[in-house]
Amino acid sequence: MKNYVTLLLSGVLLLSACRSETKPAINIDSVASPRGTEVFQPEWTNIAEHYRFPEWFTDAKFGIFIHWGVYAVPAFGSEWYPRNMYQQGTKEFEHHVATYGEQTKFGYKDFIPLFKAEKFDAEEWARLFKASGAKYVVPVAEHHDGFAMYASDLNKWNAVAMGPKKDIVGLLKQAIEKEGLVFGLSTHRAENAWFYNGGMKFPSDVQDTTIELYGRRFEKETCDEAFAREWLLRVYELINKYEPKLIWFDWTVNNPVLMPYFNKFMAYYYNNALDWNSGVVVNTKQGYPTNVQVWDVERGKSGKMMKYPWQTDTSVGKRSWSYIDGEENKTPEQIVHDLIDIVSKNGNLLLNIGPKADGTITDEQTAILLDIGKWLKVNGEAIYGTRCWKKFGEGETEATKGSFTDNTATAYTAQDMRFTVKGNDFYVITLNWKDGDVTVKSLDKAAIADAKILDIKLLGSDEKITWQQTDGGLKLTFPKARPCDYAYSFKITFDKPVGESVPSEATDEVMKHG
Repeated sequence: MKNYVTLLLSGVLLLSACRSETKPAINIDSVASPRGTEVFQPEWTNIAEHYRFPEWFTDAKFGIFIHWGVYAVPAFGSEWYPRNMYQQGTKEFEHHVATYGEQTKFGYKDFIPLFKAEKFDAEEWARLFKASGAKYVVPVAEHHDGFAMYASDLNKWNAVAMGPKKDIVGLLKQAIEKEGLVFGLSTHRAENAWFYNGGMKFPSDVQDTTIELYGRRFEKETCDEAFAREWLLRVYELINKYEPKLIWFDWTVNNPVLMPYFNKFMAYYYNNALDWNSGVVVNTKQGYPTNVQVWDVERGKSGKMMKYPWQTDTSVGKRSWSYIDGEENKTPEQIVHDLIDIVSKNGNLLLNIGPKADGTITDEQTAILLDIGKWLKVNGEAIYGTRCWKKFGEGETEATKGSFTDNTATAYTAQDMRFTVKGNDFYVITLNWKDGDVTVKSLDKAAIADAKILDIKLLGSDEKITWQQTDGGLKLTFPKARPCDYAYSFKITFDKPVGESVPSEATDEVMKHG
């Protein structure tokens, strides 16, 4: 009996040891991957030397962002409801008191049991995203509110333990990858440290410091070493659990205290990617070099081509990133035009949708995504896998540029064009239709003197395209019937490439703007 007990205890100890080997404790003081890979080190020169932007990202051009969380329950104002309901004098504050009662009696945490996600179907979502023409999908793993939409071992305020009682991120990863799309995620944990600080200025449940959901309650948008270490630990957890191919961050990661830890994160993430044998992408808005990660512009675009791949993140909805009652949505035409403009400048579009609290995506947003997919089914050849030319386009209409500028659609004419290239094929995408002809001034005889045009057609049309090469440009005649809506892609096949190039206008300096 004694020998049996000894053997049993030895087996238990051995099993425990095996388990600890397969799931080691996270060591945030190391940037080595679990397999010991440490090619990347946490400083920009080293990272730039070894990092290469993955082709899947530069080929993909179009992705879907998903802002979905507890904030979809009140569905009022925006995804910043959890902050603004504690900011005296705001419309969210007044709405909350009138609808739910004082913040001492009903705080943000009390919305969690109402967030049931009872109609959530990850596979249905993934099929819609694929039909939209998107090539990658980025759900929010944790927003500023501090509620984790995944199975976190470090944050008890998560969707597995509460609310939906499901690993939302895990289910989406499985469904997204099943459809052949690339899975990424975003984490806004850095903003949680100060997000609820308004609740410390008047009687509210935020003053109960045992409620970890409400973060550090810092008075300002700031950070300290203890929080930075906590932040890094949670990002490592996401990498280890879900192996995302893209991780998106909001602006607080450029905080000077957090920056050294962010550099550690990049090194750790890129080392892991070597083990996965898969290229990965990091998105930030400001503060970091554009050659070690992808620069992201919120609700706006770059006004020029960029040397390195970049990205616009924007939402279908004009008022909020999350679902709200009474949202005003952009038109498919505006989104398609923005996508074309962005791609011609070496960028990608990450387009956000906001599902309802029950897990359904509104009919209007669904229709918009399907319309974009319909356009891409005809014109995707001029978008996917293309690269920018020596200039992004031509025309007299000036597109919007800079952050927070894209709520108003630009009224383009047929003479407004954007260019992309792929091998010997040159694509001229006109941003409107015209009965008759247009002249591509950038393709005059001098510009393409060494190349011969072999064929010209309009994507989606079987009609023969009449064209004429002149000193003033290449004159193209539209066919009689439109093959699609919104924008129209002429495919010009040359006998050789006509100048696929790295844009010269770009900068690789640290981006100081949002």
